Amino acid sequence: MSEPLPTLLVHAIDPEPDGPQWLVQDLWGACAVGVIGGAPKACKSMMGLDLAVSVASGTACLGRFEVHTPGPVVVYLAEDALPRVRDRVAQLCRHRGLALRNLNLHVVTAPSLRLDLEHDRRALDQTLGAIQPKLLVLDPLVRLHRLDENSAADVSGMLGFLRDINRRHQLALVLVHHMAKRSRRDLGQTLRGSSDLHAWIDSACYLVRRDDQRLRLTVEHRSAPAPDPVLLRLVAGDGEPLRLLVDSNDATPPPLGEAIRSELRRSHQPLSRTALRRQLRVNNARLGDALQTLEKRGLVVRGPGGWSLLPEHEFSRADLIR
Repeated sequence: MSEPLPTLLVHAIDPEPDGPQWLVQDLWGACAVGVIGGAPKACKSMMGLDLAVSVASGTACLGRFEVHTPGPVVVYLAEDALPRVRDRVAQLCRHRGLALRNLNLHVVTAPSLRLDLEHDRRALDQTLGAIQPKLLVLDPLVRLHRLDENSAADVSGMLGFLRDINRRHQLALVLVHHMAKRSRRDLGQTLRGSSDLHAWIDSACYLVRRDDQRLRLTVEHRSAPAPDPVLLRLVAGDGEPLRLLVDSNDATPPPLGEAIRSELRRSHQPLSRTALRRQLRVNNARLGDALQTLEKRGLVVRGPGGWSLLPEHEFSRADLIR
């Protein structure tokens, strides 16, 4: 005999918080599902790893977008060998002054993961239950199933499973996916396969090449205004860690926490709050709040001589789990 469906009187439902709730400010909503989309060789995987490292460490994504709710991250990269994944993440950590061994980033090492197979779905569900991540990144979607991408019936079942784990585990979920080469004003409509995928999205990041050196990042949200598009460039070679950066010709000031860490990184000695305030030209109360947040996340430390970056060997994973 079937059980009745659960119901609530409408007034008993918890109201939504005021304003958008963010995992990463302006870039990805808290507990949002969505896509990082782009044509082949558009740095989609690099963008996904940058987002993953940012949430796992509490550092700004692309040096601009501030993380609101840092914590554990789970990633599965179907097309990349594990040593390559490690190397890419290590380079992102090197640029941010983070210790790789303390990064709360979990890489699924299974040789395959199929979202259309019940056995694999159960295994993924159990993994998420054990780790309780803030973010799950699956890259790329085309390697995670053998369904007909153009069949709404096939795709909707897989997306329904992903929405289910998103809600039950209270996590944000990113699919890395290909966009068709045809040009449309609405980038979401160029995602390969059924239009159900675009309808499913809460947050999305679209990468489109402008030329050999630069890409344009366009963001959309279901329940919040989108930020202006920004130009990105991939930095590589000459001893520089491999990473995506906001192009200098399109740059706006970084978030205060990242600006503080940049000043401390440049300094060869601790800096007092007064010195930081003078160099950053920022309100004292805002500076104090930012320093307190960085200290709580284990990214800076206050000593007798002032503020400094926490030594890599003391970087604490526990401080990032909420």
